[in-house]
Amino acid sequence: MKRNTILAALGCGVLSYFVAAMPALADTTMTPSSHAAMVERGSKEVMPFDLNQAMHIFEPTRDGGVQTVMVHDGNPQQIALVRSHLRKEAVAFAHGDFSDPAKIHGTNMPGLAQLSAGASRIDITYLQTTNGASIRYKTSDPQLIAALHTWFAAQVMDHGAHAMMMPH
Repeated sequence: MKRNTILAALGCGVLSYFVAAMPALADTTMTPSSHAAMVERGSKEVMPFDLNQAMHIFEPTRDGGVQTVMVHDGNPQQIALVRSHLRKEAVAFAHGDFSDPAKIHGTNMPGLAQLSAGASRIDITYLQTTNGASIRYKTSDPQLIAALHTWFAAQVMDHGAHAMMMPH
């Protein structure tokens, strides 16, 4: 019920964000079979935690954004796996290594090439949260901010029920 309340509260903000982002995301629309393949690649090759026990939350901000993975039921084992994964990803991203998202979503994922090339101009910080972890992306470069927002929207589209976008 809590998730439905959160989703209902997001309302028009999320819808208008996706409508604005749709032209850039046209190539990332997934069919049910490609979504299943993406979930399988993610769970076997990249993400060590159970996708069904967690939610990816993407929050675009004026200077970048925050990517959070939160475990629904507070399972300590899943929380430890989420934290380990996001800590590893934050280090890789800070060095321009976005190979894990490319393995899951494809090398042509919107925003990925720009983020990889511009990583040195993005302050990337790992943060531990109560039921998971976050990665904070901060930059003053408008093109990288746009790439982050596009990348966030593409991830939400690809992850389906395992992800949500917070309005900015």
